[in-house]
Amino acid sequence: MVSRRARGLSIGVNLNPDKRCNFDCPYCQVDRTTPGGPSRVDVPDLAAELEDLLRRAGGDLWAHPPFDTVAPDRRRVADVAFAGDGEPTTPPEFPAAARAAREARDRLAPGVPLRLLTNATLFHKDRVQAALAEFDGLWCKLDAGTEAYFQVVDGTRLPFRRILDNLLLVARERPIVLQSLFLTLNGRGPGDAEIAAWVERMREIVDQGGRIEHVQVYTVARTPSDPRAGALPGERLEAIAAAARARGLHAAAYA
Repeated sequence: MVSRRARGLSIGVNLNPDKRCNFDCPYCQVDRTTPGGPSRVDVPDLAAELEDLLRRAGGDLWAHPPFDTVAPDRRRVADVAFAGDGEPTTPPEFPAAARAAREARDRLAPGVPLRLLTNATLFHKDRVQAALAEFDGLWCKLDAGTEAYFQVVDGTRLPFRRILDNLLLVARERPIVLQSLFLTLNGRGPGDAEIAAWVERMREIVDQGGRIEHVQVYTVARTPSDPRAGALPGERLEAIAAAARARGLHAAAYA
């Protein structure tokens, strides 16, 4: 897909065709009420499909719908992104898939970044930690500032502290990008106190030696599976990004 945040074609790698995720975010477009596909990831097939797409992106891809309508300045491969229908670090094939994607990228598109879009829930696991080295960029979810709001907006009973500790763990080793999606639920968005708490959580990471390269503030862009969820207005997104910038963070709104 052509990504508003990557500003070009983002080639997605889906390691969760079974639709399993350890979050159940109300803004997610994945309909988990219908069955998914197989849980096993065939890494050689994944690598072959990725290689084919990388070759086509350097050739005739832009002559075919819907890519023929893409603006000329976006007709480029912006990244190869592990994302998909669940948390990509959960499958046992994650380390092997990361290595295979890195090798394909190195052969066919060495200037294209390999990114991981993740909720950071498993950064403390050794197998996940080892695989992170394959990626050029880590784009990590942080949608809340308090435990209560975190459980609502990310649909999980996992402790918020685990997310914060894992973000700090990795951010001390390398810079990370934070992805923060804010939305309305039944017409109401997060209040100023929640936004202040969100900014404070990021400042705590920085103050403890973590490096936050950039904060992406955005909202619902595709039809969510939960009808309660809606998009936050652009002016509110900009105000949220401004609150982060006021505390010394590099942040931008993506409407």
